[in-house]
Order: sequence, then C-alpha cells, then structure tokens
Amino acid sequence: MFKTNITNLLPVDGICSLQDAFYVQEKANDLYRTLMLEVDWKQYSIQMFGRIIPQPRLTAWYGEKGADYSYSGIHLEPLPFTPLIEQIKIDIEALSGFKFNSVLMNLYRNQNDSMGWHSDDEKELGSDPKIASISLGSSRTFQLKHKTQKQMKLKVALNNGSLLLMEGTMQHHWLHAIPKSMQECGPRINLTFRKII
Repeated sequence: MFKTNITNLLPVDGICSLQDAFYVQEKANDLYRTLMLEVDWKQYSIQMFGRIIPQPRLTAWYGEKGADYSYSGIHLEPLPFTPLIEQIKIDIEALSGFKFNSVLMNLYRNQNDSMGWHSDDEKELGSDPKIASISLGSSRTFQLKHKTQKQMKLKVALNNGSLLLMEGTMQHHWLHAIPKSMQECGPRINLTFRKII
C-alpha cells in the first residue's frame, strides 16, 4: 500500500487516493513548461470497434530499457528517462514507497481531447498494479465507475500539481476516464508512472 495519509476515494474494491498539492503551483508550472517543450509527443492511432482512429490526445512513453508496453493495438518501446522525468519519478517513489520503471505521458491539448473508459489491466502491469498519476496544467475531471455496481460513480477534479494514486484491486473492479469538457480549457499534461513486469 502507498505510504500516505490520504483518504481512499473508493467505497469498495480497491484504493484510489488524491493529494491535491503534491507540487506547489510555481513548481508545477515550471514542470509543465519544460515537459511541454522537451517531451517527444506523438499522436498514435488505435483500434476501436473495428475502426482505426487517431487518439484524442498526444502521448509519449519513457522508461527503463525493456519496459515495452502494449495497449489498444499500440506497441511502445520506451525512450530513456530525461533528468526531469527521473526526478519526478524519484519524488513520487519517496512518497509512495514503490519503485516505478516507466511512465505513460498524455497531453490533452484542449477541452476536446479525452481518454475513454478503461482499466489499466494489461498483463505487463501485473495482477494488482500500482499507478501514480501527476497532473500539470489545466484542471480536468477524472471520472470513475464500478464495473458491476452501476450506481457507484465518482468525479474528481485533477488540479495542477495533484497526485492520484491507484492500487490494490481497483483495476479489476473500476473503470476510469477523462471525458471531453463542455467548458473551454487549456492544455494538461498527465504523467502516469507504472511498473512493467
């Protein structure tokens, strides 16, 4: 379990906790500006419902050698951690007590970019993956819904500098998403640290 005092947001079946100011605003803004420029952002196409469509966001995959990752028909080989990404990883590891070897980064360019309903349950992540997600830039709404108990739904604002921690059996029982926003919003960078087995 992550070594934090933060409250679990989930009523049942897993752990999802939020630290709203893991990085103070000035630090978060500096990280955002640097990552926006130095990350090798790409737009991949994915297979959905038998069609090939461009992902509604830009992504990048960084990690240790051999930390390959596949999802939605995409196979990613990691770029080596930059010094800045390595430092963010170290900061999170110091809080969580868990070691990560890779990070999937997402750039939501505006309110029209999104992430559909999914669980992070790929075999490379193991049976009960621990995932740490840093948000930088504009706030977006993170939604959760239980896979079988349909009345269980949550909405959480992921603000600039916040850290979301997911662990335990969460990925077995819950779906999560970043929907398109009805309100205009600026770019958001999301770093989701994980361990490829």
